[in-house]
Amino acid sequence: MNSTRRFSPVATALLPALAIYGVFTIYPIVQGLFLSFTDTKGGPKADFAGTANYEYAFSQPLTGQAVVNTLFYAVIVVIVQNGLGLVFARILSKKSDRVRTTISMILLCPALISPVMASFIWSYLYRPDTGFNAVLEMLGLEALQRVWLGDPSTALGAVAAVNIWMFAGYSTAIFLAGFLSLPQDLLEAAEIDGAGPWRRFFRVEWPLLAPSLTVNVSLSLIGCLKVFEFPLVLTGGGPVGSTQTLSLLIYNNIFGGDFAYGLALAMILLVLIAVVAGGVNTLLRRRELYI
Repeated sequence: MNSTRRFSPVATALLPALAIYGVFTIYPIVQGLFLSFTDTKGGPKADFAGTANYEYAFSQPLTGQAVVNTLFYAVIVVIVQNGLGLVFARILSKKSDRVRTTISMILLCPALISPVMASFIWSYLYRPDTGFNAVLEMLGLEALQRVWLGDPSTALGAVAAVNIWMFAGYSTAIFLAGFLSLPQDLLEAAEIDGAGPWRRFFRVEWPLLAPSLTVNVSLSLIGCLKVFEFPLVLTGGGPVGSTQTLSLLIYNNIFGGDFAYGLALAMILLVLIAVVAGGVNTLLRRRELYI
């Protein structure tokens, strides 16, 4: 009886949140999963089609290419973005509060721009006759000029660079919070023992930054696996599918009239995010336990 009385207020408090979550998250996923096994075109008619949409998805080379592009994009962005964030945070942690605040605000400014607007800005920088190519020409480095978004060998990296530029400030802010929360007595003890800057970083600071690393990698990885705006605006998935991501493929099929097939791809993306992001997060959490 007492346990029931203790549980009732908790259940009552959680019920509105659970109801909202169920209506706006669980129900759309369940409905989408159901419709992915039909032949619906987005209208009221939906005949059961079994696993035909999934069989077709796994038989299409474009689906495999989109999965590879999405994973490769995620690897590039997660490594470079968090690497830059770690370096910036390490430098800022040694600066005064005023300098730290000013530079942190500057680094976070790109995140205030919408991804679509950022893509349009960078599309100008990537034009063959302006932006980066013009700067390279001024420096006498014409050999490095490229058609950045038109060359399959550089297009995906060029799109990833926009993502890195936009969200490196987030990674910096999270790592900086981790640096500022490090126990100073432990760092001073390492310095007294004769540990140099590099040794202090790898033996003391880096292990203690494990929670910050987990948050940064998890957030950036999930965002990259469902990336959509950058390839849509910058390349439209080209050239020759080199920047086609799963989210963009889903968009093209759903709004191209093949609604059920697009939903099947969305379910595949959901599983991919759950497996990859969940697995990486689990490994990083376990790493925290051994520190």
